[in-house]
Parts: sequence; structure tokens; C-alpha cells
Amino acid sequence: MSTRPFIVAIDGPAGAGKSTVSKVLARRLGFALVDTGAIYRCVALKARRESIAFDDDTKLGELLGRLRITFEVVGEDNHVFLDGEDVSEAIRTPDNSMAASQVSSRPVVRSGLLSLQRRLALQAPKGAILEGRDIGTVVFPDADAKFFLQADPTTRARRRYEELFQKGVERSLEDVLADQIKRDQDDESREVAPLKPADDAMRIDSTSMPLSEVVRTLELEILARSSKR
Repeated sequence: MSTRPFIVAIDGPAGAGKSTVSKVLARRLGFALVDTGAIYRCVALKARRESIAFDDDTKLGELLGRLRITFEVVGEDNHVFLDGEDVSEAIRTPDNSMAASQVSSRPVVRSGLLSLQRRLALQAPKGAILEGRDIGTVVFPDADAKFFLQADPTTRARRRYEELFQKGVERSLEDVLADQIKRDQDDESREVAPLKPADDAMRIDSTSMPLSEVVRTLELEILARSSKR
């Protein structure tokens, strides 16, 4: 019998609902939540603060050696701490989101963070949910359950626009959609770990599905698989 925590991989493009669904599932199942996108965003934020070019592999590699990232549930939210500072809001600005897409395309960054992502998941006492863009294909190709969430581009952009609006960030829906299209192209075309569903991932289109239905669909599949392990 395996003693490894039950690993759930949730991949998909920006705005597909990964973060919200992962957070709810982790709380309901008692699993740890590893937001791999937040890890790359932290790299981008630290690089920006230290004026490191996003294509300077030498300095990016050195930066990774000094990176201290932890996750902590505060209330109902999964907060991200970089070097002891809560950067949950700072890493999700539009500018930092685009920067994260750029640094995540660098092989030195992806390979350097692979062990960190795996360690955060494997140290979970019961199970872990990892959300990102290459969890089921690269980080945990042997995950116990794999899902790929998607939604049409306009729906995804509207969700992101509303999220930014609630945080007081003024951006037009057109600008949000343009940024999203650019990020999708970057994520899908990069040479290392491009965004794509794993062959054995369950694909869920959340365009017209209520959040509760998406969560319940994934939860039932996870429970069914965990009971057989």
C-alpha cells in the first residue's frame, strides 16, 4: 500500500477557475494546497524588485537559491509568503502576472522549482492539490487524479476583470482579454512544459457550470479514486 499522500493535479489556463476550485476542494478534503502559479509569480516579483532581467538565466538561477516561499491558510484564503512577507496581493497585479509568464518560460526556472513543488506536496500529511499549467504532465505525471479546467476566452477574461475590479484595480475588459490572449500564447508555445492537458486528465469546461458543480464533479472523482488506493 502506498504511503505517499494522495496527489491531485489541476491544470488549465488563466481564468478557468483553478484557484477557486482548488481552494474549496482542499478545504473540504483536508488536503494541502500548493499553488504553483503563485510560486512562479513570486520569482517574477523578486526578480522585478531586484531589477533582474527575465532572460538572465544566471541571475535567475542564483535568485532561486535564495527563494523562501511558504503557504499559510488565513481565514478562508491560502496566503503566499515570500521571504516572510505576505505577497498574496502583490504577486497578482496585471504587470506581475505578465512577468510571471515570461520567467516561467525559462528552463532554469522551471527545473529549479520542480523539486520545491514536489517537496511541498509530498510533505502533506493526507493529500495535496497542486494547481498550475504542467502539474499532470511534468510535476506529477503519476498524480492519483488529474483534471484540466478550461472555459471560453471571453468568460475567462470577464472573471479576471471582475476579480481585479473587486480589488480596486482599474483595467478595461478589452485590456484584460488582450493580456490573457498573449499569456495563453506564451504558455502554450513555450518549449519547456507547455500548457496542455495530460493524456489521462479529466477535462472540465467551466464556461457555463456553476462553481459548486465543478467542485462536486472533481470531489466525487477524487473520493472514488482515493477509496480504491
